[in-house]
Amino acid sequence: MQAWAAEEMAEVKFKDERHKRRLIQLIERLTERPDASIPIACGSWSETKAAYRFLSSERVEAEAIRQGHQAKTVQRMEGQEWILVAQDTTELNYTEHKKAKGLGGLRHPGELGLYVHSGMAIGLDSVPLGLVYQETWGRVIQSERSKMERKHTATVEKESQRWIRTLEVCQGAIPIDKNVVIIADREADMYDLFATERRPGLHLLIRAVQNRRVVHPAVHLQAAVRSQPLAGQIQVEVGRKGECPSHTTTLDIRFLSVAIRPPFHGAQGPQAQPIPLQVILAEEVTPPEGEPTLIWWLITTLPVSNLADAQRCIRWYSYRWLIERYHFVLKSGCRIERLQLESADRLERAISVYSIVAWRLLWLTYLARKSGEQTCEVALQPHEWQALFATIHHTPHPPATPPSLHSAILWIARLGGFLARKGDGEPGVQTIWTGLRRLDDIAATWLLLHPSSPTTYG
Repeated sequence: MQAWAAEEMAEVKFKDERHKRRLIQLIERLTERPDASIPIACGSWSETKAAYRFLSSERVEAEAIRQGHQAKTVQRMEGQEWILVAQDTTELNYTEHKKAKGLGGLRHPGELGLYVHSGMAIGLDSVPLGLVYQETWGRVIQSERSKMERKHTATVEKESQRWIRTLEVCQGAIPIDKNVVIIADREADMYDLFATERRPGLHLLIRAVQNRRVVHPAVHLQAAVRSQPLAGQIQVEVGRKGECPSHTTTLDIRFLSVAIRPPFHGAQGPQAQPIPLQVILAEEVTPPEGEPTLIWWLITTLPVSNLADAQRCIRWYSYRWLIERYHFVLKSGCRIERLQLESADRLERAISVYSIVAWRLLWLTYLARKSGEQTCEVALQPHEWQALFATIHHTPHPPATPPSLHSAILWIARLGGFLARKGDGEPGVQTIWTGLRRLDDIAATWLLLHPSSPTTYG
C-alpha cells in the first residue's frame, strides 16, 4: 500500500525536498494505522520526533499539501465527461485540548476547535476521485450579531463565502472540457451563490431550505412546484442518518423552471435581478418506520425539461452523502479530534495529511464496489495480497496471479469483522480500515518469513 503515497504526493512543492520525503513517509505510516496516534503509527521514537518536527515547521504549508493532492485529483478526472463536486463543512472539537493555541469557537458556547470545509470530486460511478478544495479555520469568538445585521452583511465578509470559494476554485482547477456540477446541502442555499458568474459547463445543484419568492402566480417556491403535476418516480440510495441505516427508497418527482427573486434584506443592492433556475421536488413515498418523510427541494442550473432530466439531478444529489462519509472517516476512522498538537497551525498541517489518508480509505471502498474486477495490485503490494490470501484461505501457497480488487477488499473486511453473510451487502469503510490495520501486521510477518517476496510493483 505504501507505493501509492509517493505517486500521490509527486506534485507537492516544498522549499526543502526533505520535507517532501517526510510527508510521504508520514502518509505511509498513517495509512497503515489510520486510527492510531502519531507515535504508535510511526512505530519508533526517531520517526515520531521527525513527524512532530514536520508538523511544527513553518516552512511546511498545509496549502502546498492540499495543492499536491488536488493536482492528482484532477489527473484522475481524465476520460470523464462529467464531474460532481460535493462540498460540506464539519467541525473538529478540541475543547479538551487546553494547551492548543489559535482555536476558535464552535456551535455550542464554551466549545473550542476548528472548522473544515471540503469539496470532493466524484465520478458518475460514485467513486470519490479526491479533494478539489479544502480550507480550515477557527471561528472568531465575538458577541452575536443581530439577525438583521447578518442579513445586511456582504457574503464575502461571512463564513458562507466558503461555498462560493469552492465554486471559484473548481472553475480554475478543473479542465474546461469537463462538465462540473457543484452539489451542496441547505447551508449553500444563498442567492449570492446562484448569482456568482460561472463558466460554461459548470452547474449548481443545491438543496433548498428557503421558501423563496419566485416569479410565478403562486408567489413562493414551494407552492409553485407543488402546483405541478406528478412527473414520475425514482429509486435512490439514501445514506445513513442517525440510527437509520442506508437504504433504498422511492421518491415522487415534480419539477418547474422558475426565476427566484433577490432577498428583500440582502447585501446585493437594488441592481439584483431574478435568476432563472430549475426546481425539483423529490418526496419519499414510504419512509422507514419511525423516520420522517424525506423531502428534497433541489435548485439547479442544469436543464430540467423532462422526467429523465429530473431523475438525473436527484440521482446525482444522492451522491452528496459521500462527503459526509468522508468527514466521518476523517473523524472516526482517522480520529483527527484526538490529535495533541500545540497550535491551530500544526493541527491544520496534520489535517491536510490525514485528509489524504481519509480519501484513500473511502476511494478504496467505493472502487472495489464499482470497479472490483481489476487486479488488487492497484491498491496492494504483492507481499500484502499474498499474505492476505494465505491468511483467509489457510494456505502457505498463494496463487501466482493476484486476485481481483473486489475479492481482496472483501477479505480485508473479513479481517475487520465483516461476516460476508448472504444479505450483508458490501462492506463499509469502518470494517475495511480495521481490516487494513490487521493486514499491516500480517503482511509484515509474511515478509519476514518470505524475504524473497517483491515489495514493489513491476
